[in-house]
Amino acid sequence: MRHSRRKERKRMATAEEPLKRKQYEEALRALQVELCALQGWVKEKGLRVIVVFEGRDAAGKGGVIKAITDRVSSRVFRVVALPVPSDREKTQLYMQRYMRHFQRLGKS
Repeated sequence: MRHSRRKERKRMATAEEPLKRKQYEEALRALQVELCALQGWVKEKGLRVIVVFEGRDAAGKGGVIKAITDRVSSRVFRVVALPVPSDREKTQLYMQRYMRHFQRLGKS
């Protein structure tokens, strides 16, 4: 079952033509369910995770992030929108920019 879902998502993600609305909603729902399951597992294990959505301005990142995170708990899941990197940040390692927003142990 899991293998067939993964294969279907891969097929949809690599399609050259846009998804039909029904296909989009089905794929989105499957991703939301998986993200909620991941959230539960991360919370149960006491882990922390960073998910980075990156792209050009007006690429639709905000809408995608909102659609995907619509079903997760705001008490567990936090969205941070970062501005354009400063000159200093451009000289740092890629993940340093994101690590400042990663909560320290013991904080929620």
